[in-house]
Amino acid sequence: MELEVRHLRALCAIADTGSLHRAARQLGVAQPSLSTQLRRIEQELGGELFTRERTGCRPTPLGRTVLGRARPLLAEMRTLVAEARAAAADEPQLRIGSTASRALAGWLRRLRVRRGEPLLQMDVSANALLNLVAEGRLDVAFVHEVEGCPLRVPDGLRLRVLVEREPQFVSLPHDHPAAGRPVVHLSDLAADRWMVDPTVDGEWDAVHRMLRAAGLNPRILHGDYHTAATLVATGEVVTVCQPTSPSRPEMAVRRLHGDPLGVRLLVAARTEAELDGVFPELAEAYWETARQAPAYREWLERVASQPLGPDAVAVC
Repeated sequence: MELEVRHLRALCAIADTGSLHRAARQLGVAQPSLSTQLRRIEQELGGELFTRERTGCRPTPLGRTVLGRARPLLAEMRTLVAEARAAAADEPQLRIGSTASRALAGWLRRLRVRRGEPLLQMDVSANALLNLVAEGRLDVAFVHEVEGCPLRVPDGLRLRVLVEREPQFVSLPHDHPAAGRPVVHLSDLAADRWMVDPTVDGEWDAVHRMLRAAGLNPRILHGDYHTAATLVATGEVVTVCQPTSPSRPEMAVRRLHGDPLGVRLLVAARTEAELDGVFPELAEAYWETARQAPAYREWLERVASQPLGPDAVAVC
């Protein structure tokens, strides 16, 4: 058996969903078929890639190694296919940059229907993406600006605000004492280790300010989003997260009391016409994602008095 792209997609789906059942549904296959496929992949590679537990599937050390190589390979394959299709159609391809967002999948799906397959470039640095737009290497960028850490916006860029202030929530282990409450005080997390991604523009400084303002000085570890999610699930750390992040059996997403940390969600382009061409689809995708996140939905409807119908607009 030789590993194929479909096998890598299956492994990433299992890791992303944390469940064979959910991964099978996402891939459009039967769960027994996916289980058989996983066993064959593990036999080919010579070891278990996931531990099967009552709460779901977690990557083993070997699994994390394989996933670390599989994700960029899949991203490169998607880019190759998209560029080839655009070249075959002799049509200009929309080039999008984005920082991490749960709304991204819905945005791309909507754009694909109207404008064909976009070319996507992800980056944790919003400033780097803005520079790529200014240089003409990207058409638009969807970025977040951490409160208190203004972005360096190049001259000539047009900005449009999707959400003026999106509160950041906290992700904590499901068995954490504070996970049983809908709103968590920072003082409830005084004894916990935190994880922060220092490569995200402004996040390190903002989290430090938030913790200092609460009189806390916890141990802070460095790590990316995937590492943080893994360590939260195993009870090692807590971390700030987007309010659209879903709770899972092994982790809980909760609102922080007083909403001490927020970000501004922005779309950047060189012209208003380019913004007009992508903004409606992004807004639809974002509010669709917000409706699917119970804790954020409650915050929007009760705290921000923000309706979440099909015509929802930005929170200001």
